Amino acid sequence: MAEKKKELIKIRGANEHNLKNLDVDIPRNKLVVLTGLSGSGKSSLAFDTIYAEGQRRYMESLSSYARQFLGQMEKPNVESIEGLSPAISIDQKSTNRNPRSTVGTVTEIYDYFRLLYARIGIPHCPKCGREIKKQTADEMTDQIMALPEGTKIQLMAPVVRGRKGTHVKLLDRAKKSGYVRVRIDGNMYELSEEISLDKNIKHNIEIVVDRLVVRSGIEKRLADSIESVLSLAEGLLVVDVIGGEPLNFSQNFACPDCGISIDEIEPRSFSFNNPFGACPVCFGLGYKMEFDEDLMIPDKSLSINEGAIVVTGWQSCTDKSSFTHAILEALCKEYHFDLDTPFEQYPKEIQDVLFRGTNGKEVKVYYKGQRGEGIYDVAFDGLIRNVERRYRETGSETMKAEYESFMQITPCRECGGQRLKKGALAVTVGDKNISDVTAMSIERLQRFISSLELSKTQQMIGGQILKEIKARLQFLLDVGLEYLTLARATGTLSGGEAQRIRLATQIGSGLVGVAYILDEPSIGLHQRDNDKLLATLKHLRDLGNTLIVVEHDEDTMFAADQVIDIGPGAGEHGGELVAQGTAQEIMKVERSITGAYLSGKIKIPVPETRAVPTGWIKVVGAAENNLKNIDVKFPLGVMTCVTGVSGSGKSSLVNEILYKSMAKKLNRARVIPGKHKRIEGLEMLDKVIDIDQSPIGRTPRSNPATYTGVFDLIRDLFAATADAKAKGYKKGRFSFNVKGGRCEACSGDGIIKIEMHFLPDVYVPCEVCGGKRYNRETLEVKYKGKSIYDVLNMTVEEALHFFENVPSIRRKMETLYDVGLSYIRLGQPSTTLSGGEAQRIKLATELSRRSTGKTVYILDEPTTGLHFADVHKLTEILRRLAADGNTVIVIEHNLDVIKTADYIIDIGPEGGDKGGTVVACGTPEEVAENPNSYTGKYIKMMLDRK
Repeated sequence: MAEKKKELIKIRGANEHNLKNLDVDIPRNKLVVLTGLSGSGKSSLAFDTIYAEGQRRYMESLSSYARQFLGQMEKPNVESIEGLSPAISIDQKSTNRNPRSTVGTVTEIYDYFRLLYARIGIPHCPKCGREIKKQTADEMTDQIMALPEGTKIQLMAPVVRGRKGTHVKLLDRAKKSGYVRVRIDGNMYELSEEISLDKNIKHNIEIVVDRLVVRSGIEKRLADSIESVLSLAEGLLVVDVIGGEPLNFSQNFACPDCGISIDEIEPRSFSFNNPFGACPVCFGLGYKMEFDEDLMIPDKSLSINEGAIVVTGWQSCTDKSSFTHAILEALCKEYHFDLDTPFEQYPKEIQDVLFRGTNGKEVKVYYKGQRGEGIYDVAFDGLIRNVERRYRETGSETMKAEYESFMQITPCRECGGQRLKKGALAVTVGDKNISDVTAMSIERLQRFISSLELSKTQQMIGGQILKEIKARLQFLLDVGLEYLTLARATGTLSGGEAQRIRLATQIGSGLVGVAYILDEPSIGLHQRDNDKLLATLKHLRDLGNTLIVVEHDEDTMFAADQVIDIGPGAGEHGGELVAQGTAQEIMKVERSITGAYLSGKIKIPVPETRAVPTGWIKVVGAAENNLKNIDVKFPLGVMTCVTGVSGSGKSSLVNEILYKSMAKKLNRARVIPGKHKRIEGLEMLDKVIDIDQSPIGRTPRSNPATYTGVFDLIRDLFAATADAKAKGYKKGRFSFNVKGGRCEACSGDGIIKIEMHFLPDVYVPCEVCGGKRYNRETLEVKYKGKSIYDVLNMTVEEALHFFENVPSIRRKMETLYDVGLSYIRLGQPSTTLSGGEAQRIKLATELSRRSTGKTVYILDEPTTGLHFADVHKLTEILRRLAADGNTVIVIEHNLDVIKTADYIIDIGPEGGDKGGTVVACGTPEEVAENPNSYTGKYIKMMLDRK
């Protein structure tokens, strides 16, 4: 019995968030999937209960001294948990967004490469590319003795290389030391001669130390002479072979030709996060923020008087009385151009003067201001330098942000985006430097490492390191990330990619007896690669670990040893154990919505007819990242899915090219689209909206009520009550962001932050208002018996009934309800919402607006974090948007969404270099018949099921 008990994680009385005194037994060393509707309490059980308690108990085992640096862990609201292992959480939120963090540094593969290059790398001269060797005097002697017998040689000390001057003292010193001959600029001189050199020309001077004929018996004399040369010429030696090529030797890592010496090579020389290795110009970031001409003057068909210059500080130049206008007028007189000519028609010289200035040349500016008029001599330093100076000198963060919107990230001029010093980039293994290696896709890198040809010594030194690198690369291939490069910044990865990288790192550590808790690892993964991920998860389980995976993916559920369904509903209606068992067992449980979808009892229907496009927009010559100069047509007025395996180029096409081009043209956004020639057909549209999963606000002050605009309407209602009118309260009285009605002790936050040194900040409810955010007088104003705090504390579902007679509020509540957010509270801080919830709040806000029918909605993987039932709702909303004549473009891997689309564009066929082309396009039925499309193969199965 004791044995049996140990094999379970027994949770009793879990009450965290919306869990209702939940009791559940989770088998150890098994793959267990937690599923249920979004907001049902899965994450509360997995992360806030099991992980938090596992972490807390581990911390408790440390000394009090160590604990003070780690911070106190809150005890989760649970009666008891037995049989818990140390827990490791692999979620999506903990990705490092630091620009210095790359795939290579996170997986530690880059650390192994640094070691490899430091130990077996071959240094070259950064200037001439010549291989640099470090040799001892003995090695030099052996190499010279290897010359054919009878060869005549002169040992020379290169004391001056490419330096101006007469060098009289040096020649004098050489003569006194007993040397007889010297070679200057290739000509031989006797030191007894009168040698006069031109001090303005660079000279090369080599002192002849010894002249020998190679034969046995000269080793001792040769060794002595070599030592004399090395001490004279600081470690350099030139052997002039009579009738042959000269030989160059160096005792240090220095190029005998250019004289450039590189430092001793060590692992830190290859670290872009260390001053020893980082490029001195960009400090190892690889890029710089610079003002971009295209953002400063976005529409070059306008003249300056028509407002071509839009950069901050120069918008006033259209006003004839402004000083900026006076400067431009003075430039017109000096350089003979006028301000009414479209900017693009100016010759290059004029554009250069405007952007880069007059090179110190002063122009006479006539200016009449409030304090009189005068003529000033101004050396115009150009728009770019002028704005750079303003950016540097401003103390306001707001102004800095405003200026930054005109800047573009450009590769560093010194290192070309390679992040390291020139010396480090000149070290090669297999003819490739460390930057070339990290720029390869994982798949190509694996091939390169396998086919690497090394010398015997290199093999002995690097064999162990290469073994580690190969193993780690294999783990990345196993989780379907073969298209990534080691140089890719972690900030640009999707949540699923970042999670799978951490998963690969964990497999590398080979731990046993750990509870791994994962949060939807299949996000952003094509169905084709799902099997790879499942094999990885099973491998971790077979090592002897417990895997608890929060997941909505059908394949994962069927592959799991056990599925635990939490529900039955979301929010208040969830938090209970609905069903537990294998996927087959769950299908038989009546209450389980998950089971109903798995068994096919409830289906997401395939539309009877596919909508017909009302027009087309065409992207011509898309070549961003891995796109192969493709032309793609997007239909208007229907719902389009852009599909393809991970890394095939979907995001490059939709987010980088299509969205940014539309945002620039239709919304006047300051962005630079990805590489493409042009987009045809934009005149049929009036705006583009990107509905992504970024938070709706970054502070606890923003919440669903403020974001959707319903809070304004609610405050109007409260201001119109008899109580408020009697007290003379206006709408502003009911805002927690301004003085008046809010509690001033906590400034309307409801919580007070207490800063703790070297411990995490502690948030405590405000003692004055008890966390209610408002002062007593404001809370006395009631509408239908509820105060403003009570309303903010309502769920959407409660608010829908409460405000059913107020049409404007009810409409907004209905859309929130329709998108499946019945359970969130109106005043819930936006920082506590998941990505999927934030995205659906944005969708609801769009749905509640009056439609123009000319809007394009772009969504990137909207099904993240959504259960089958929520995906069902989502597909209905997207169809509603398209039915109003709008265009919906979705990047998606979820087959339930893809099968309901009117049109599919499949990019591929593979990820990375092997992707970037259009494999198939058409209705789902047409794509399903395409033998080259991976997506088509899976869609065919879905369509056959109906």
